[in-house]
Amino acid sequence: MSAAPAPAIEVSGVTVRYGDVLALDGATLDVAPGRICALLGTNGSGKSTLFKTILGLVAAERGRVRIHGGPTEAARRTGTIGYVPQSEQVDWAFPVRVADVVMMGRYGHMGIGRSPRRADRDAVARALERTGLSALAGRQIGALSGGQRKRAFVARGIAQGADVFLLDEPFAGVDKRSEATIVEVLRAMRDDGHTLLVSTHDLATVPDFCDDAVLLQRRVVAQGTPGEVLTPDRLMEAFGVAPAEARAGEGA
Repeated sequence: MSAAPAPAIEVSGVTVRYGDVLALDGATLDVAPGRICALLGTNGSGKSTLFKTILGLVAAERGRVRIHGGPTEAARRTGTIGYVPQSEQVDWAFPVRVADVVMMGRYGHMGIGRSPRRADRDAVARALERTGLSALAGRQIGALSGGQRKRAFVARGIAQGADVFLLDEPFAGVDKRSEATIVEVLRAMRDDGHTLLVSTHDLATVPDFCDDAVLLQRRVVAQGTPGEVLTPDRLMEAFGVAPAEARAGEGA
């Protein structure tokens, strides 16, 4: 019998403090390759800190993070890990096209002059096609809807060649049609073997598109399939409210 593949994301006993504030308390979780895993928790539960720790932007007091068995620094250096933040620090009035934003994902593959080659242009074209933005490639980024902007930054990660993606609230501020389109994109990425850790406050949609789920409250309260994780007792432990209230709340 062949051994199970190493986790794409492995977080082992990670503790993080900001001064006297305990942000993560021995958090342990793993995400298998080719899976979509939801990251759920209230405000202050440590979701953003966990993302930053996985990305190597915050140092853990204890514990470690591995991406495909190696250190985060190596994953960042090789472009293996991609990040789609909840809100981009972008001047939406700046005259930059959608294709230019996606091309930013190729910078790590270019030389000092940052001059795109055919491989870079082809990667951008494929990413735009996958996210349904080919027809909008020449449009100014600020002219897009909220959902289209989210897809543009997902396309940037695809063009980068990332295998592991962290997405922070990809459905925040988008309408239902855009949400459905983004879910379709994420499923297609999963089906192509990518691994996705998705922070979301919309508990009701998690069983529809996620293979796994993690409940976080500074420590991992539960991890498993959505059916195993989203139980009344565990939601009460993580959110401190009845399940119906948790599903209705924002909890981001």
